Amino acid sequence: QMQLVESGGGSVQAGDSLKLSCGASKDTSRSYCMAWFRQAPGEEREGVATIDSDGTTTYADSVKGRFTISKDNANNTLYLEMNSLRPEDTALYYCATDFCDGDYCAADYCAVDHWGLQYGLDYWGEGTLVNISS
Repeated sequence: QMQLVESGGGSVQAGDSLKLSCGASKDTSRSYCMAWFRQAPGEEREGVATIDSDGTTTYADSVKGRFTISKDNANNTLYLEMNSLRPEDTALYYCATDFCDGDYCAADYCAVDHWGLQYGLDYWGEGTLVNISS
């Protein structure tokens, strides 16, 4: 069973930076798609960034140029570097992944603008809270 644990959230001021981590219990090199989502109070869950097994990344327009998604397969860890944080970035941040069992990968696509992204990602962490004050 794949398990994901997010860390690195906290309360910082606008303009500051945070780096979130997502530790995985299995080899992330066998993930086709890993992603970060966020959900603000009273808002729907939003895809923030994705990275596929080739290293291709996608970003939501609201974070493009400020956030960077990466992963370290040697440490089975997904990262989200967040710079120039804004109050509207305040949310609970989740990491999610599919997993490939043999030749079978759960996700067929890995892009934040794909409507079905979340449905191909079977494993989710419980989230880490990011609170940005102005």
